[in-house]
Amino acid sequence: MTIKEAQNEIIDEFALFEEWMDKYEHIIELGKDLPIISTEHKTEENLIKGCQSRVWLHADLVNDKIIFSADSDAIITKGIIALVIRVFSNHTPKEIAEADLFFIDQIGLKEHLSPTRSNGLLAMVKQIKMYSIAFQAKA
Repeated sequence: MTIKEAQNEIIDEFALFEEWMDKYEHIIELGKDLPIISTEHKTEENLIKGCQSRVWLHADLVNDKIIFSADSDAIITKGIIALVIRVFSNHTPKEIAEADLFFIDQIGLKEHLSPTRSNGLLAMVKQIKMYSIAFQAKA
């Protein structure tokens, strides 16, 4: 599945919910389904700077595709990072670096987050893009 297809799938999912409370519940459920990050990756170095909550993000390059794992100490934030890595995980560094991220605006996520959570979301995306650039530079 391409990055664009993953985003469209998320947009379709969120279209099923009319109320934002139901959308928040869905985000929380996605966070609960997020595979647990290995404890060896829950380090200060993997903490995303700029997030109100503690969010750990780890990236491995496997067969020229980046596999992300993540965790957070806040349930909404854990769901948000689950959405973001669902879009980007299992793609090449080039695909990630060049991706146009449109699902966040399409589902209205940014406008329904507090300013600090919105900043955290931007920090998550920025960190993922930085990983892709770093892996491209190593290649």
